[in-house]
Amino acid sequence: MKVAVIGAGAVGVSVCQFLLDNGACDTLVLVDLNQEKALGEILDFGHTTSLNFTRNVKMVAGGYADCQDAGIVIITAGAQIKQGQQRDELAQINVEITLQIARELERVAPEAILVLATNPVDLVSRFIIANTRYTAGRVISAGCLLDTARFMKIVADHVGLDPKNVQGYVLGEHGATSFIPWSLCSIGGLTFDDYCDMVDKPRLARKALLQQVKQAGFEIFNRKGNTNHGIAASVYRIVQAILFDEGSILPVGAYLEGQFGIEDCVLSVPCLVNRHGIAKRLPYPLTSHELAQLHGSARHLKALTEQVRKQQHLA
Repeated sequence: MKVAVIGAGAVGVSVCQFLLDNGACDTLVLVDLNQEKALGEILDFGHTTSLNFTRNVKMVAGGYADCQDAGIVIITAGAQIKQGQQRDELAQINVEITLQIARELERVAPEAILVLATNPVDLVSRFIIANTRYTAGRVISAGCLLDTARFMKIVADHVGLDPKNVQGYVLGEHGATSFIPWSLCSIGGLTFDDYCDMVDKPRLARKALLQQVKQAGFEIFNRKGNTNHGIAASVYRIVQAILFDEGSILPVGAYLEGQFGIEDCVLSVPCLVNRHGIAKRLPYPLTSHELAQLHGSARHLKALTEQVRKQQHLA
């Protein structure tokens, strides 16, 4: 399958690295406004083929025409968050950028599955669905998958385990109103409290843990000026589920059309992801408090959607 990456910044290049290291596609296309930068990255990646033994992937630095018939397109392009800036402040400019990209892609890869990493990722995904012919199941926001990975790592470090032994999700928007549905969380099949008691570890302070998850990206940004490894791994996890038709349950941003009582909003909920993209938004039984938190995320995003819609005259 041909996979295209739009944006040759730190995230886009890291995504390319995952795709190449895993030999996950036949052809990799890298597109960037700075064509020389994209070409330089592809030339640099090309030299690695003499040294590794993964599948040789055809690599192209090109334009939208080179995305013809791509099965998956990963959009990472957009304005970068600045020191002290909130993700929501990026909304107006990045909606405009990503919508322009999606309209270009419509002409050459109308059947592609789009995976979005550009912030505010849930909002830009919603505007692409509402203003192009790409259907809801074929536009996937990376959403809270990265937040979930951070959550798993923080908990695992607390109890001294491999993070993959921690089960649970961060849901809602990828941003300030995200939340942890504790009714869905466990460590090796036990509740967090029961596991901590069993291994003589202090019980986790839930509010502090959620705040730590929300601050994790800013902690990285304050030290190195961007985040790229975690989000690239999250994007690749989605791509892997599509490429290999895994049928994976992932907390990705999906367009809701009545699920959980929410309409016309992209939020992270547990989704079944396979070769069709988002095959199903799974109606997990949230508690009344958790459902209220999900609706709180929806209200926040809908208010922001209305601001962007009015200014840019979009659907």
